[in-house]
Amino acid sequence: MSTPQQENMMASTQPAGGTNYALMGFLAMAIAVVGLLGVVATVVTPLPLERAMARDATLDEVQAALGQPNAQQMVDALRTRLGESAAAILPLGPDTPARIATERAAMRTRLAAESREAAARLRLLIIVSSLMAAGFGAMLLQAGRRRE
Repeated sequence: MSTPQQENMMASTQPAGGTNYALMGFLAMAIAVVGLLGVVATVVTPLPLERAMARDATLDEVQAALGQPNAQQMVDALRTRLGESAAAILPLGPDTPARIATERAAMRTRLAAESREAAARLRLLIIVSSLMAAGFGAMLLQAGRRRE
């Protein structure tokens, strides 16, 4: 049995045509969650490329510093920006330009792998979220049919 307050609430969400706006709102939110995940994906996707471009610029700075008299101090200042590339090119020596070229190629390989991994994870996230939203929407519609 329902109270008069519950009946009034149900009447306010189910106008004369029988449309349940509360269920429609929940369904819209389920779809909106998938849309928001798409927005997050557009933010996350370029991160590996941005990191690689920053690393490439730092490798350019290291290469430019090689001809300077205080090259070691200049490169030491760039060590944090070099990240894992620092181990591949330091310490400075006569073969540093070749090691920079090798590290640049390795960095691009890592970029491709990170991009593929990020894309696969984002696709999986969007697929799972879409299926969950569809299931949630189907449950809501089924619940709405049972009420009628």
